[in-house]
Amino acid sequence: MKTSSFALVLGLLFLALGVLGLAPAMLTPPPAEAPPTTFTFLYGYLLGLFPTNILLSVLRICTGIWALTAAGSAANAAYFARGVALLYGVLAVMGMVPLSNTAFGWMPIHSHDVWLHAITAALAAYFGWRTEPAAAERRSKRLDRRHRIQVVAQDRRHGLADRRFAHARMMAGI
Repeated sequence: MKTSSFALVLGLLFLALGVLGLAPAMLTPPPAEAPPTTFTFLYGYLLGLFPTNILLSVLRICTGIWALTAAGSAANAAYFARGVALLYGVLAVMGMVPLSNTAFGWMPIHSHDVWLHAITAALAAYFGWRTEPAAAERRSKRLDRRHRIQVVAQDRRHGLADRRFAHARMMAGI
């Protein structure tokens, strides 16, 4: 799978998770032992597994939009994957620490969100640092030498009998 394909798939997945997190019908109430958050608007468990609230849903939607815009270029997709690896790696580590598992009271990043963020960070790190983005961009723009050769039929149209005679080309103004 190419890095741009990874960005496209991840973008669609996170966009879907973010939009589903905004639908109250997809949320179940948090259990009594769940850590409290400051932002309780749309606070619940998405599909009964992933704790979410409005801020985490917006973060997922922004990540999805960022991924879809980065999927157009190999270099942009690699830089996107590197950024997501760092961001979601930090969120996964914060979700494992009891004092910061709600991102300081803003977003619930505990429970099943930890492994979701850890897998996302690991995959993004693989795709982000797998190849050098500048080299991939240069390889795609390199032209084959056949594109630089002038077609023989065009030479004959301009009255040149043989392409080897450079002075004949200069005389014809080609």
